[in-house]
Amino acid sequence: MKILVAIKRVADPDNANKVKMAADNRTVDTTGLEWKMNPFDEYALEAALRLTENGAKPKVREGEVVVVTLGPKECETTLRSALATGADRAIRIDTTDDELDGGRVAHALKKIVDEEKPDIVILGKQAVDGDSNQVGQILAELLDYPMATFAATIQEESAGTILVGREVDGGVLNLRLTPPCVITVDLRITAPTSVYSSKTDATFTHNEGVRFAPLPAIMKAKKKPLEVKNLADVTEVSRCASYNKFAAPEGRKSGVIVKDVAELLDKLQNEARVL
Repeated sequence: MKILVAIKRVADPDNANKVKMAADNRTVDTTGLEWKMNPFDEYALEAALRLTENGAKPKVREGEVVVVTLGPKECETTLRSALATGADRAIRIDTTDDELDGGRVAHALKKIVDEEKPDIVILGKQAVDGDSNQVGQILAELLDYPMATFAATIQEESAGTILVGREVDGGVLNLRLTPPCVITVDLRITAPTSVYSSKTDATFTHNEGVRFAPLPAIMKAKKKPLEVKNLADVTEVSRCASYNKFAAPEGRKSGVIVKDVAELLDKLQNEARVL
């Protein structure tokens, strides 16, 4: 099985307090921000690795995992991290964030899919910076592939089909996909019993969460193939969405202490107007 995983470098969401706007409020000042792989893309990579191995022998890759990202040269650190955890090859499409939107990213990824011809394309359900949740769906439409979004479980079946459990309001909806297909994943995909390849015994339990690369794998990743392509070579589509202005949220007003329930109900009804 061959799996293509799309990943993105984002500012570490745990350091959101460092985010600030430029003086003109038209761009975000990234000075001092710490970068990491988009968390949902980490989950997508973990799902791909589990699908291309026997869970009991994770060091043996039974298929091929290719990671791709769009961004400047600095993004190669993120790609090398993915290679260190088990991916086989990497592709970087040279561009900058201000040249991209969801549609343009999807068109670029379509070109890569057409060239690589993977059995499955796996993405995180969204990036934690823009939170647009667009790329996977647009890509599936461009490819005319079957798709499952918000995947909580993925199981490769003996017939070659992929059984996906989607997180929906009120529970889990099971979909059976015939590759080639597109899947976007949610947090629960990294649970110990969420992903099974056809080579992994049904009684096997994976470790919780995403895997971390040992030092020998990090050193080995430096020699794994990393191909660079120009954005103009993979898509002729222009960006159609842009941000006109950024603004920090208004500060919260201090709370009010009320003396009794009667005063609380009065304020809720006459000031907050929620009753």
